[in-house]
Amino acid sequence: MPEIRFDIRWPDGTLERCYSPSLVVQELLPKGPLPVFEFMERARAALHIGAERVRLKYGFSCSAALDQLAALERRARLVDTRSLMEVLAFHEGSYLPPLDFGAGPEAPPAPEEDGQAS
Repeated sequence: MPEIRFDIRWPDGTLERCYSPSLVVQELLPKGPLPVFEFMERARAALHIGAERVRLKYGFSCSAALDQLAALERRARLVDTRSLMEVLAFHEGSYLPPLDFGAGPEAPPAPEEDGQAS
């Protein structure tokens, strides 16, 4: 089964890389901002579907998907579920780029290069 990872940013700016055993997460989670409660509804559905697809194919549910959901549920309890979070990226395959901790709205702008040596 094709697995996928997806990067999210919580309302406090914390970045997290998540796992799904199924590409269905790309269909159910839109890239961009959405309220935490909506993200959680969609993530629950996607991770349960993924776990079930594994069960149908291999005869057992995907514990990694259910563990990921449990971790998201724990984290979501710590924030206002009406606040916005963001789905940043999806990664298929074995190469995973590092999480970009400086890409958030709170990050200072990159210095401009003016071509002059100092």
